[in-house]
Amino acid sequence: MTDMTTRAGLSIDSRLASFLTSEVLAPLGRDADAFWQGFAALLANFAPRNSALLEKREALQAQIDAWHAGRAGKPHDAAAYKAFLTDIGYLVPEPADFQIGTQNVDPEIATMAGPQLVVPILNARFLLNAANARWGSLYDAFYGTDALHAPPAKPGGYDEARGAAVIARGRQFLDSAFPLAGGASWADLAGRDAIALADPAQQVGTTDKGVLLKNNGLHVEVVFDSSTPVGATDKAGIADIIVEAALTTIADCEDSVAAVDAEDKLLAYTNWLGIIRGDLSESFAKGGKALTRTLAGDKTYTANDGTQHTLKGRSLMFVRNVGHLMTNPSIRLPDGSEIPEGIMDAVFTSAISTLDVEGHGKFGNSRCGSIYIVKPKMHGPEECAFTNDLFDAVEDLLGLPRHTIKVGVMDEERRTSANLAACIHAVKDRIVFINTGFLDRTGDEIHTSMRAGPMLRKGAMKGSDWLKAYEARNVAIGLRHGLSGKAQIGKGMWAAPDLMGQMMVEKIGHLRAGANTAWVPSPTAATLHAVHYHQIDVFDVQKHLPEPAGLDDLLAIPLADGANWSEEEIREELDNNCQGLLGYVVRWVDQGVGCSKVPDINDVGLMEDRATLRISSQHIANWLLHGVITEAQVMDSLARMAAKVDAQNAGDRLYVPLTGNEDGAAFSAAKELIFKGVEQPSGYTEPLLHAWRLRKKAG
Repeated sequence: MTDMTTRAGLSIDSRLASFLTSEVLAPLGRDADAFWQGFAALLANFAPRNSALLEKREALQAQIDAWHAGRAGKPHDAAAYKAFLTDIGYLVPEPADFQIGTQNVDPEIATMAGPQLVVPILNARFLLNAANARWGSLYDAFYGTDALHAPPAKPGGYDEARGAAVIARGRQFLDSAFPLAGGASWADLAGRDAIALADPAQQVGTTDKGVLLKNNGLHVEVVFDSSTPVGATDKAGIADIIVEAALTTIADCEDSVAAVDAEDKLLAYTNWLGIIRGDLSESFAKGGKALTRTLAGDKTYTANDGTQHTLKGRSLMFVRNVGHLMTNPSIRLPDGSEIPEGIMDAVFTSAISTLDVEGHGKFGNSRCGSIYIVKPKMHGPEECAFTNDLFDAVEDLLGLPRHTIKVGVMDEERRTSANLAACIHAVKDRIVFINTGFLDRTGDEIHTSMRAGPMLRKGAMKGSDWLKAYEARNVAIGLRHGLSGKAQIGKGMWAAPDLMGQMMVEKIGHLRAGANTAWVPSPTAATLHAVHYHQIDVFDVQKHLPEPAGLDDLLAIPLADGANWSEEEIREELDNNCQGLLGYVVRWVDQGVGCSKVPDINDVGLMEDRATLRISSQHIANWLLHGVITEAQVMDSLARMAAKVDAQNAGDRLYVPLTGNEDGAAFSAAKELIFKGVEQPSGYTEPLLHAWRLRKKAG
C-alpha cells in the first residue's frame, strides 16, 4: 500500500509530496502550504473541465458512429458528411486572419533548423545521450552505420580501408557545405593554415584544435589533431568533423514510457530535475569498464575579432506532458478520484523548470527564460484553449510571468488536423511547435470512421489522399499564421535506427516539405540528419511552398471500397499487425519498457511506442467489425506470432515467453486491445496497458 499524505484536501503519495516540497519548492523559496492550497484550487477548477472535454469527445464519436451506421450499404457522400460534421460542432469556423504572438523563444526553436530527438524520460542514460547530442562526430556516424556506401568495417579494431572511405565522405560534405576558394577541394588541403573559403564569412572562429564554420545557421568544427590515429595519417591532419546536430530534444513523459503510478512518476520528475539542475548522471558498465555519464559542458571558441564566445553543449530541452485522457493514482482529489495526469504533469514539470527560469541550474536550458512543454493528443480548439487556460493557472500558481510556459501542439488527432488554424489561435501567444505524426494520426483516422467500413491496408494508407493533405496542410497553415522564425514546424520519426543509408535518402523530404525540424531515433541519426540541413535552407523553402489541398481531401476516409484481397493478403496484414502488437505489448506490460527497438515481422528493428500499437490494434478491430477477418483467425495469428516474438526475444534474460503463458498479463492485454478496440476512447491503448501493467506490478 502506497504511503499517502494529506495536503489541502489532496491525498498525495508521500514520496512525491516530499520530493516537490524539498527538491523544488524549497530551492525556489516558495511557501509549501501556499503551493498545495493553490494546487488544490487549480484542480477544483480544471479537473471537471478536463472531464467535460473527454465527455464531448465521446459524444461526438457516438454521433459519427450513428451517422455511418445509418448509411450502411450506401456510397459515401462527402458533401453530406462534411455538412454533418459542421452541424455537430466537429468542424468549427476558421478564425479571422491572425499571426502568432509568441515571444522570448530560443533560437534553436525560432530561427535555426535541425534534427530533434524524442527520448523516454524514465531512462537516465538515454536522456543524457540525447541531451548531449547537440554535437556529434560525423566520422563516427559514417564509420558505424550503413549511411556510408562502402564495405563494412572488418572486425578486430580500426579498419583503415573503412576509415579512408569515411574521410573521403567527410571531405565531400565539407566541399558541399563549405566550398574552398578557386574550386579547390578539401581533399587536397595541406593543413589548417591553408584553409581559404570561397565565402570567408562561413569561418566564424577557431577552437583549441580546429576551426569553427557555419552554414544555414548550423556550426561545424573541423578538428586538426595529428596526435590521434586518424589525424596522424590524414594529409591535412584532420582528426574529425564535429557537427551541430540535435538542436532540440523532447524528454517524454508520454508515448515512449510506461508510467502508471507514483513510483514511475517520481522517477520521471527526478530525471527532469536532474536535467534542469544540470546534475543528472548515470553510472553503467560498458566493455568491462565502469562509466559515468553526465551532461556535456559548453563549447568555447575565439571569434575572428579575437573575442571569446560559447556555444551550448546540449540540446535545448522540451518536456512532453501526457494528454487529457489518463488519470494517475499518485494523487487523489477530495472526492477520492485520481488526478488527471496531464494536469499533474503541467504543474510538476513547470515547477521543476522554474528552477531554470530563476537561475538555479548549472548550465541553463532556455536563455530566453521560457519553459517548453509539448502537449499531445488534443482534440480540436476547445482542448487547446483548455491547455492555454491551464498554463495560465500554472504560471499564476508559480508566480511566473504570463506566457513563460510555451506549448508545442502535436497535430496527431483528426479533429485537430481539420481545425488546425483554430487550434493554433487558441494558443497563439505561447505556441512554439506543431508537428505531424503518421501513426497516431492514422490510429485516430481509423477509430473516428470505425463504422464507415473496412479500411485500407496499413501500407496503402501512406498513399491515401487524406494523409497527403494532412502533411501539406500542417506546414501551410503553420506558415500562414506566422510560425516561421518564431516556432518549429516538425515532421515525424524515422523508425529504423539501423537503416541510416535509407534515412539519408528519404528523410531529406521533410526539409523539402518545409519542416524546420524532424524526429530521429538516436544521437547518431541526429548527426547524420544534420547533413540534410546543410544541403537545404529550410527557411528559403518555406517561402516558395505551393498552396496545399483543401479540407475535402483531409476528410476523405481511407476505405477499402471494392477491395478484393486474397486470403494470403489478409493473413499477411493480420500477421503483421499481431506480431507488432505482441512484440511491443510484452515489453510494456511485463518489463515497463515504453519504447525500444522492437523487431518487426521481417526482423528489422524499429523504434516502437504506443502510436504503433494504436494503429495496429485499431486496424485489426476495424477488420473484425466489418467481417474481413474472424475472431478465430485473430487467435490463430496471435498464437503463431507469439512464437515468433518469443524467438526474437530469446536472448533477453528478463523476457517471459508468451507461448504457454496465454493467461498472463501481456497476452491478455494484447487480446483486449484487439477485441475491445472498438470501445476504447479514441482508440487509445493507455487504459488497457495501464490496467494490465498495474496488475503485473502488483505481482
